[in-house]
Amino acid sequence: MNTLKSILKLMRIHQWVKNLFIFLPLFFNQQLTDGRALTSCIIAFIGFSLVASSIYCFNDIADLGADKMHPVKNKRPIASGSISKSAAYIIMAACLAAGIAILMMDQFRYQTISVTAIYFFMNLAYTLKLKHYSIVDAFIIALGFVLRIVLGGVSTGIFLTHWILIMTFLLALFLAFAKRRDDVIVYRTTNVKARKNVVNYSIEFLNTILNITATITVIAYLMYSISEEVTTRFNCNWMYLTSLFVIAGIFRYLQITMVFEESGSPTKILLRDRFIQLCILGWGLSFFMIIYLKKYWMA
Repeated sequence: MNTLKSILKLMRIHQWVKNLFIFLPLFFNQQLTDGRALTSCIIAFIGFSLVASSIYCFNDIADLGADKMHPVKNKRPIASGSISKSAAYIIMAACLAAGIAILMMDQFRYQTISVTAIYFFMNLAYTLKLKHYSIVDAFIIALGFVLRIVLGGVSTGIFLTHWILIMTFLLALFLAFAKRRDDVIVYRTTNVKARKNVVNYSIEFLNTILNITATITVIAYLMYSISEEVTTRFNCNWMYLTSLFVIAGIFRYLQITMVFEESGSPTKILLRDRFIQLCILGWGLSFFMIIYLKKYWMA
């Protein structure tokens, strides 16, 4: 049982929640009730998640030395010794093979595998080299979320608007820099570098970036919600009401980052913070009511 728990921890199953971005094109395109499209998204989600887990395995192998000295990351399976490096390589290969095999089941298999391959090799480069370059590292993380959205689009044949790509990139960039701020806090407190480029960041610099990114993200969402393209597409002028939850969620995340200084793991914040969860739920429900149920209450 402990071995299985360590394997699942190495695969970072909890990080699979990030891959729910794959379903967003389906949601925005009003095709959640389309069984064939939903099945394609589920296949893409599972296959991509397994490939992403192979990257997490490789990341822990590559960062073994640094993780052993980190006050939190030293509890990771390889760093703690619960899983050997050789076993980690086997788990990595198994995840990669299983992920590709599942993606081959998709109707647009070549497109989904191509997008997943770009993500895989981009993150290999990130783990080996690119994460050591400040600013570039955050942009790579943000591009990873954009690729998740693109995967959801190609797996269902849904055309992606520039709005969904822009907002995904901005939101992911905001979360990435919030995580870098936590790395700086850890470095100042323990003198342990979560990554080499932590010395190229400062609290003041990251606070400025977070304020700018949060502002641009909110403005971009407001522009999206009142754009002619969106109001015409959904035949509704009330989309701007959903921005209430977007603004509240971003403000809460800024509070968690700058006041509580607990932005080290965006996924854990999502899974634990009730305020963030309520904002996401409120946004999802309000968006759903506007684009899916309006034909009933407007009748």
